[in-house]
Amino acid sequence: MSAPRQTPRSSRPRLILGLAVAVVLVGAASAAYGAFNATRKPQWNGGSPAAAASSNAADPSPSQTAAAVAEAITLTATGDNVMGGPGNMPPNGGNDLYTKVKPLLKGDLVMGNLEEPVTEDTGYRKCGAGSTSCHQFYVPPSWAKHLKNAGYQLMNMANNHGNDMGSKGYTNTQKSLDAVGLKHTGAPGEITVVDVKGIKVAVVGFSSYAWNNSLIDIPKAKQLIQQADKQADLVVVQVHMGSEGTAYTHVKPGTEIFLGENRGNPIGFAHAMIDAGADLIVGHGPHVLRAMEFYKGRLIAYSLGNFLGGGRTLKPDGVLGYTGVLKVQLTKDGTWVGGQFDSAIMNSQGVPGPDAQKRGATAIRNLTKSDFPTTGPKIESSGKITPPAA
Repeated sequence: MSAPRQTPRSSRPRLILGLAVAVVLVGAASAAYGAFNATRKPQWNGGSPAAAASSNAADPSPSQTAAAVAEAITLTATGDNVMGGPGNMPPNGGNDLYTKVKPLLKGDLVMGNLEEPVTEDTGYRKCGAGSTSCHQFYVPPSWAKHLKNAGYQLMNMANNHGNDMGSKGYTNTQKSLDAVGLKHTGAPGEITVVDVKGIKVAVVGFSSYAWNNSLIDIPKAKQLIQQADKQADLVVVQVHMGSEGTAYTHVKPGTEIFLGENRGNPIGFAHAMIDAGADLIVGHGPHVLRAMEFYKGRLIAYSLGNFLGGGRTLKPDGVLGYTGVLKVQLTKDGTWVGGQFDSAIMNSQGVPGPDAQKRGATAIRNLTKSDFPTTGPKIESSGKITPPAA
């Protein structure tokens, strides 16, 4: 066996010097990369130094994760709620409408889209005699308690049915919600600020109708969100946008026209609101679930679909009945901590209950893969939502 190869003494000083130079070069390169990386805004957080450090770590420690969760608040949202209407009132005075899904309506701020007035009959008639394509909804003021008892804390009134009983009905609805301690948003210029565990959350509602903040006038909408951003730590946009029905499950670039109405440019509007300072976009209006997308680290849920249509006021057939509850955890600066979509399904009478088959989460996952293959989140069969890889 030959002796181990020895490095000649005469070459060792050169080797040591070479190693020293290499170490210096590697250190300099590392420092330069660190300086460069420090100037980049982390993709999935609100830009805080702590969040930046976390995003650069390969695997945050359990203590870091626990700290983020402890600091975060849970924002919970659903799609369209119609408790009933003339000729379509549910049994038992509506007391059973939310019984099955009440366990899902949990969070630090629970929001829903209220797509009907809660008022006595104001005498206003929206639909002509014998009309079959016009729908007018309203329930008595006392039914506001059903929303409160279900777990809701804030209702969006920006939608096409919010004015079904005229301006008086709209005002009466605000009073009905106030009477049971529910916040509301959606009136022109209205910025609703809620203190959630010491974090100020502003919620602003938009639709394409005159009784709400306009999603069509994007420059004006941006100004309102900028105002909201100055008043609160987090800004949530509730927006009723897009065409309606099973033919419109996909999100496409450009303006959507439905029944001759401009229903907005969902992608353009959502991106513009995040540019202006919004931290979460909650969409509804199409009556079906739509895809989700991340833009600048903020989640956009393009449509949460129907949630409750008591007395079949909202059709529950097929994908129209797929629904669920969105839960998003954010820290004070908008840092993403986690997300979940708990699937539910409406029965033949439009009343929701938990869906063990997770059809809602599956539908959103498939639509997201199709519509936003690179910017859409990963949605697991369980409903867990994870931002796409950077």
